Amino acid sequence: MKAIYWSSTVIISAFLFLSSYSYVFSKSTIQGIKALGFPDFFRIELAILKLIAAVVLLLPFAPIQLKEWTYAGVGLFLITALIAHIKHKDSIFIMFLLLMLMGILIISNIYMNKILR
Repeated sequence: MKAIYWSSTVIISAFLFLSSYSYVFSKSTIQGIKALGFPDFFRIELAILKLIAAVVLLLPFAPIQLKEWTYAGVGLFLITALIAHIKHKDSIFIMFLLLMLMGILIISNIYMNKILR
């Protein structure tokens, strides 16, 4: 049970770390976010929030309520990203990836609750 929790949590956190990095340093990602219609300050805000979320999910001593809010925030981000990419008519691969990440996020949350409660 712990292996499933930690595997899924590490995958989600790695995605959040890489995404946060690309939001700040990748010119193609920065241009892509602008093309989706989001303002530049939102890109920076998301980069910071994703970095914080990745750390919170990985900290074993973080309060469970904080982790629950973090899961909700990441889930909201993934849903928002999915809607934005559908509206922008992006590749089906991106939408499939976002749905997979949502599934992994849900698995992480389910197993966190099984372990910690």
